Amino acid sequence: MPLPSITVDRDRSQPLYLQVSNALEGAIESGLLAPGERLPDEISFAASLGVSRPTMRRAIEELVADGLLTRKRGAGTRVNDIQVRRRVALTSLHADLTAAGRHPATRVLALDPAATDRHACRLLGLPDGGRLVHCERLRLADDSPLAILRNWLPPRFASLTAADLEHHGLYHLLATRGARPAVAKQRITARAATATQARLLDISPGAPLISMQRTAFDAAGSPIEYADHLYRADHYTIDVTVYSR
Repeated sequence: MPLPSITVDRDRSQPLYLQVSNALEGAIESGLLAPGERLPDEISFAASLGVSRPTMRRAIEELVADGLLTRKRGAGTRVNDIQVRRRVALTSLHADLTAAGRHPATRVLALDPAATDRHACRLLGLPDGGRLVHCERLRLADDSPLAILRNWLPPRFASLTAADLEHHGLYHLLATRGARPAVAKQRITARAATATQARLLDISPGAPLISMQRTAFDAAGSPIEYADHLYRADHYTIDVTVYSR
């Protein structure tokens, strides 16, 4: 595939490396540069754009840091699989992937309609030792493993089946049962992948994961879900908009 046209404007106030990295990022996200495609070496690429090698190196380093490119000695620089960019909003990953034009698929790893978990019970406002619906799923995007999704639900959702979870997002299933999530409390951290998690996500043990815990409530303020999810950090990013107070 030919490289996209990149024009560098020295009269702009924007640094040259940023012009190059922004142009490459746009080409990756639009599909002009496909996952796995190899970029030219720094010297020839810099010469083709009329910029210095340090400028080209910094532009590429920006995209490597953002997870869009991978650089390996002897293998050159290649385009990563496009990251799933997700806004901090009360939506399901299944819906976000579909909206982004990706193909979501789900493998149900566990489904227990009579599980017990003291921490989840406490967050869902249920007595310790109460029965919960617990499900664990592996979510794929375009056949590539992306996330391990673990959810605990109140017992009134015990009618959920593995087939339901394979074909629909959880929030869609909750909404069809009269429990549409309206607000949530969410915590985002990072952790290293265990051997089991690495095997499921096709990464190396110890690789970084984005960890998200969420308690969702319906419009009446009743808790309807506790989630503890893990996402591949190289394929997933969270966008946050902040405002001045």
